[in-house]
Amino acid sequence: MQNLDSDSEDELPPGWVEKSTDDGNVYFVNSCTNKIQWTHPRTGRKKVIPEDLPFGWTKTVDETGKTLYIQQETGNKTYVDPRLAFATEEKKHVNDFRQRFDSSTTAFQVLHGIDLSGKFALITGCNAGIGYETAKSLARHGCNILMANRNMEATKKAMSDIVKETNASEDNLKSIHLDLASLESVKKCAMTVKTIFSDYLDILILNAAVFGLPYTETVDKLETTFQVNYLAHLYFTLLLEPLLKKGTRVIFVSSESHRFASLKNVFNQQNVAMTRDSYSSMMAYNNSKLYMVMVAKILSEEWRDKQICVNSLHPGNMVYSNLSKSWWLFRLLFFIVRPFTKSMQQAAATTVYTAVASELENVTGLYFNNCFYCAPSELSRDEDLAWEVFTLSLKIIEERMGSDGIQKYLDKCITRLNGEKQ
Repeated sequence: MQNLDSDSEDELPPGWVEKSTDDGNVYFVNSCTNKIQWTHPRTGRKKVIPEDLPFGWTKTVDETGKTLYIQQETGNKTYVDPRLAFATEEKKHVNDFRQRFDSSTTAFQVLHGIDLSGKFALITGCNAGIGYETAKSLARHGCNILMANRNMEATKKAMSDIVKETNASEDNLKSIHLDLASLESVKKCAMTVKTIFSDYLDILILNAAVFGLPYTETVDKLETTFQVNYLAHLYFTLLLEPLLKKGTRVIFVSSESHRFASLKNVFNQQNVAMTRDSYSSMMAYNNSKLYMVMVAKILSEEWRDKQICVNSLHPGNMVYSNLSKSWWLFRLLFFIVRPFTKSMQQAAATTVYTAVASELENVTGLYFNNCFYCAPSELSRDEDLAWEVFTLSLKIIEERMGSDGIQKYLDKCITRLNGEKQ
């Protein structure tokens, strides 16, 4: 993880002021010499600002025709463009951006000044915990949220709570039933989503997960943690591909626990899920999170030309959430360490950052932690192994659901395999 850069180099020398153009460019004026230039007088770098005004601001003109900015909530007026507070250095490369936040950052801080009106996000597993905090944070800033959950009663309450806590419009919150333990439910949900969002999705956050379960199987005869945490999300994402357009951000919520995954013996009988004989609830969770990182990277490459951005992330170290409710030992552990854990707002920050940060435009194929990218595990970066996991996963889906929505990827896997044999 890189250290945060100092802002001192961004400070303007005496006599210089920063101004903006309507189309989002920044220029610098020396008030003593009237010299005007496009580059920062100290760093020599060009800066840009968002095209849209920050959330809650409007632009008008005063009686002299001079541009005036008004903060709607407070009524404050200023001649200084509020977008300048969000100025960033123009990128020389798509991944050329500095770290703005750290582990103490909250989702509220990440979203400061951002207007998400007109944006559409689908989030899985968001009636409680980090998913709920993510949905609430985005809704607070005007985003339209489709909450995809299994427990619709809990979802209804979550929607009501979000409206009460944020004053978000009820019209901006919708729910849909999604049981990740059933591939048929996943397919049905994806079909319904396409009728709700007839055009496109701006944000897809694959957040739902289970943890600490004893060995159980879903209705599809697959180990539950493997299917709920990973396979169903992969299937769901591929089925929703027609809604993913240029600029869409797809986020696979993984975990730092992916670093402790072990794929020893998991490829037995062409099945990447753990078998009953070798099952460990912790390892099943670790492996499912490893697979999330792997397929996020694969899909980022597959969709790069379409400018669909796919990234994975770890939401936060030692987060106290309802995820630990499945295993009594972890319930005890989290109770003991709760004073030292991240808050839900802090835990949701990285997900929110990856979903909305302007500097991440066109950024794809990265793994994020504490609101910045870092290297995932060495195992997750094994391209051949990742494709083997991807191929076997698609075959498992095909055996149960047919090839609709995944055929082109099955064909590519076969082509890749044949190429390796030659």
